[in-house]
Amino acid sequence: MAEQHKEATNTAATDGLPDGVAPRKKTNVRFAFACAILASMTSILLGYDIGVMSGAALFIKEDLKITDVEVEVLLGILNLYSLIGSFAAGRTSDWIGRRLTIILAAVIFFVGAFMMGFSVNYPMLMAGRFVAGIGVGYALMIAPVYTAEVSPASSRGFLTSFPEVFINLGILLGYVSNYAFSHLSLKLGWRLMLGVGAAPSVVLALMVLGMPESPRWLVMKGRLADARAVLDKTSASPEEAALRLAEIKAAAGIPADADGDVVAAAATKRGAGGEERDVWKELILSPAPGVRRVLLSALGIHFFQQASGIDSVVLYSPRVFQSAGISDKSKLLGTTCAVGVAKTLFILVATFTLDRFGRRPLLLASTGGMAACLVGLGMGLTVIGHHHQRVPWAVGVCIASILGVVGFFSIGLGPITWVYSSEIFPLHLRALGCALGVGLNRVTSGVISMTFLSLSKGITIGGSFFLYAGVASLAWVFFFTYLPETRGRTLEQMGELFGIPHMAGDDGYQKQQSPEKEKDNVVEMTSTTATTSDVRNE
Repeated sequence: MAEQHKEATNTAATDGLPDGVAPRKKTNVRFAFACAILASMTSILLGYDIGVMSGAALFIKEDLKITDVEVEVLLGILNLYSLIGSFAAGRTSDWIGRRLTIILAAVIFFVGAFMMGFSVNYPMLMAGRFVAGIGVGYALMIAPVYTAEVSPASSRGFLTSFPEVFINLGILLGYVSNYAFSHLSLKLGWRLMLGVGAAPSVVLALMVLGMPESPRWLVMKGRLADARAVLDKTSASPEEAALRLAEIKAAAGIPADADGDVVAAAATKRGAGGEERDVWKELILSPAPGVRRVLLSALGIHFFQQASGIDSVVLYSPRVFQSAGISDKSKLLGTTCAVGVAKTLFILVATFTLDRFGRRPLLLASTGGMAACLVGLGMGLTVIGHHHQRVPWAVGVCIASILGVVGFFSIGLGPITWVYSSEIFPLHLRALGCALGVGLNRVTSGVISMTFLSLSKGITIGGSFFLYAGVASLAWVFFFTYLPETRGRTLEQMGELFGIPHMAGDDGYQKQQSPEKEKDNVVEMTSTTATTSDVRNE
């Protein structure tokens, strides 16, 4: 049976190759690599905002005379605003394509950064945060989607982790910006910190113009020739390109023998509203056991990524260092830069090991390491809180623990959350499923960010990190018992892991779930259009 399956696969893989042309091996995926880098650069926008606000908040509070509660809201509200952009990005990317959506994200963030840089009071600053948040939401959704859709299975983990790499690079740039402008006057310094964030978005918008469109979006629009050309450039071999095209066509409901350059996409008899209701029913209202497990896996990993307290460590690291006994602002911001360097270096480790060691080993090592370091941070801060004099060893423990938390987060839980959730959903459920994951991720991040200062006053700052350590321990148990390994699987062939039949061909799966769909004997484009015009965060 295994030999027959392999033979069938090879036959399918060579279908579509020109006659007389032997399949030639490609030793790299340089074009896919370049596309992934350009798309993932949108994540710099989110990273820069996280990094720069951690330090700028110290100066904003002093200049605008705002309270700790207003600081919490200022830092955390962007996560909630980003939901608007994320949900809008799903429909937008289906309408105008992935590439133009990336450009739109950059333009929106540019406007938001410009508004924040010229803010004269708290309400104007919050308005700028609202606009920037929408841009961040667009960027957060579209970068992993595009990257996953152009990446071959053999290097998808490597390439799909790029958004997290650029988030960390953005955080580092934000920290460096804080340190560079901290020596300016109070009124000018923090405004430059925020306003400079507009520069990367301009460069990004110009560079993205050279990218090709996503092959999956092209297939869903019936543009098979264009999709075939992109797949040939982004696959490890010509036979893999042919196989990927066949799988995408099957998932989109296009007959295997449809080989024209352009295939007309007929609307279904149920219409967009009916299709969307079917997706909600299959994923939320009455999911099959396999689909339920996929959904819970995606929601669980997104929830625990943020509930383990990483935003409290990154956004409030200057406050934490203050609690550890470092009072000089220059030293505070300089130490914070070390946090950014650690995150950036360790994310590179994950980038080059995701497809070598798999998702589970890195995820479990990451979560376990975070829990241990959070305990160490809680102990160090508790010791310092009970002594009126400086305790050098406890300060050292706090600094080492913070570096450990961000390091362990970056080798696993940070990038794998986006990689894993982008690859486990069936195509016709993927956008809505990813939308729900991103929504939970951003809401959880917003809650953590907007409650940390109040929480630390209520149960002490050390107690806060003990609480996060407990959450990280629960996360480890969940990952160990519930999440299977997905390394090396194609996006359309995760069904056997989760018990979802015909996942490689979504049309077949839909017919099994809803027999009445067999009446619609037309080319059905199961795009992220009506079904799932919410956030795609593959």
